[in-house]
Amino acid sequence: MDIPHQRLVYFQVTVEAGSIRRAAARLNIAPSAVSRQIGLLEEAMAASLIERTRDGVQPTRVGEMLLDYILQREKLDQHLGERLDAYQRLETGEIRLIIGEGFVGDIINSPLRAFRKQYPGITLKVDTGSMQSIIDSVIEDEADIGLMYHERVHPQLRFWHSSPQPLVAIMSPEHPLASEAHALTLEEVSQHPMALWGPSHGVRQLMDDGFREAGVRPHMVVQTNSMEVLKQAARSELCITLLPAFASARELQEGVLIARDVECASFRQARAHIITRVGRRMPRASLQLLRHLERWIAAFSGPRQEAW
Repeated sequence: MDIPHQRLVYFQVTVEAGSIRRAAARLNIAPSAVSRQIGLLEEAMAASLIERTRDGVQPTRVGEMLLDYILQREKLDQHLGERLDAYQRLETGEIRLIIGEGFVGDIINSPLRAFRKQYPGITLKVDTGSMQSIIDSVIEDEADIGLMYHERVHPQLRFWHSSPQPLVAIMSPEHPLASEAHALTLEEVSQHPMALWGPSHGVRQLMDDGFREAGVRPHMVVQTNSMEVLKQAARSELCITLLPAFASARELQEGVLIARDVECASFRQARAHIITRVGRRMPRASLQLLRHLERWIAAFSGPRQEAW
């Protein structure tokens, strides 16, 4: 039923005051106005709501039902207000994040850990996907924020931050090419066994374009959809792999893997992006997470460490 809130207030105050005259005094209006509003309320309910006794007015059975409804509504309004207040203070809420697998290695221990420490009431839902699935999830509002690699433009995406993340050769320190100080050519890289992403992966597509332009073919011996397989293959000295440095940040810092620049223009132009859907209004919590992610990803675009 569409009952004006004012009529409910007049009825509640009348029951609490015990008479229409005392209710009118509390509301600072004429008693006739209170009677008229209660009459309209009774008409809408198709039932009497109050009855007069020697001690004043009392609610009928239907009036008691309506009074209970009013009290429950007040509790719901209060609860909603408290939830909204907590949401605005970033104490509650959920953020859905979809990222490329290469971001997984460091994102939990860096920006997400810092964000959770600052906003412990926010729930983070984190999924991984290919470049296309990341784009689709963000466009279709299945995810609030996406992190992806390589893609440069898209009419339905807002690029909040993009940082240069060149594709580099990742290998064991014991690999024959590890001692080379110069940027490796694709011809040099192609002469060694390689572990590579499957053909639908964005990094693989970037790599295929680079090798095609150079007129050479990679010597692929391992093909996988697993970041861990790529890194383990490189650590075992079995293969070289091609990844952005941030995908192996921990292993590079620990020295179990090293990175070598590759002489390829398209590799050097690759970027990592933080994206949302064009036109999507971002809640305060999501905006704060975007800031954490921007600072984190920007750190990888600075000068590379000597160990890399």
